Amino acid sequence: MTTYVFPPSDIPSLPIEGSGQRFPVRRVYCIGRNYAAHAIEMGGDPTREQPFFFQKNPDNLDASGEFPYPDHCNDLHHEIEMVVALHSGGRNIPVDRALEHVWGYGVGLDMTRRDLQDVAKKAGRPWEIAKAFERSAPVGPLQPVTEVGHPDAGRIELTVNGEVRQTGDLNQLIWKVPEMISYLSDYFELAAGDVIMTGTPSGVGPVQRGDVMQASVEGLGSLTVTVV
Repeated sequence: MTTYVFPPSDIPSLPIEGSGQRFPVRRVYCIGRNYAAHAIEMGGDPTREQPFFFQKNPDNLDASGEFPYPDHCNDLHHEIEMVVALHSGGRNIPVDRALEHVWGYGVGLDMTRRDLQDVAKKAGRPWEIAKAFERSAPVGPLQPVTEVGHPDAGRIELTVNGEVRQTGDLNQLIWKVPEMISYLSDYFELAAGDVIMTGTPSGVGPVQRGDVMQASVEGLGSLTVTVV
């Protein structure tokens, strides 16, 4: 497997578990409504909807453990997700070859200015103002495939101040990791450094300054983030 862990200092990057090296990030793709219960909770129909993606910016990823409450927002929501990091890519990748391009996995949060997203949805506008703002994607250290394999089942959970808010299992993903990679490669040329946020289970909800979020994915560790 290609080693892809030596970024120049001005390239956004993520820490690697148990290593002083970092994983350079090229692009960030986020899949929407990829757990059936969350699709229903957000007004979607999981039996009919084709996969859709939006993008965050690479420097939106943040491993500091603190999340600044953003401006122009009165309804900020947490969304726990498994993160997939690619060490190679290409176009039109077959589903049965897709996992060959995965370098590792991690735990992340897709923080969302829900009030601004609702306005954008009603107006038929893009979601970037709600999704792609500064430090909107807290992420924990990446775990190499050589250590954790390719998780396709396992508990995914988020607590706020010790109270369970979101729970699910990776086996509930509507579109599995190989399918996400293959689908994306039909529309974009994927490459080393691309990161995919794979969707969130139901239970999304608001946080306030001072709240402590703990996100965990079975086999991939946990991430603790304080809203400041």
